Amino acid sequence: QVQLVESGGGLVQPGGSLRLSCVASGFTLYYYTIGWFRQAPGKEREGVSCISSSDGSTYYADSVKGRFTISRDNAKNTVYLQMNSLKPEDTAVYYCAADRVYYGLGLGYDYWGQGTQVTVAS
Repeated sequence: QVQLVESGGGLVQPGGSLRLSCVASGFTLYYYTIGWFRQAPGKEREGVSCISSSDGSTYYADSVKGRFTISRDNAKNTVYLQMNSLKPEDTAVYYCAADRVYYGLGLGYDYWGQGTQVTVAS
């Protein structure tokens, strides 16, 4: 059974950091593009970052560029999203997603996790 499970969310003060994890089961992440997405209350889901399967290329939304870093540990079948200098506007449910072919921040990924809540507030 293909499954993605996110963890690492929580409450953090503005300027703080969190590291989200996305663990895959039932398939090997190495062969998939992995994307991170977020959805704030009342807003549409948006792409945050993605990392390719082929050469590890990464891409970031302008809103997080320079603050967030995506990485993968193939041995652990896990992808991470390191989030630094967090802002209140980063508050959202964060999802990871996997796709065998697509690379980008569109929403057409094949597999999705259930999400983890990130709240940035003082």
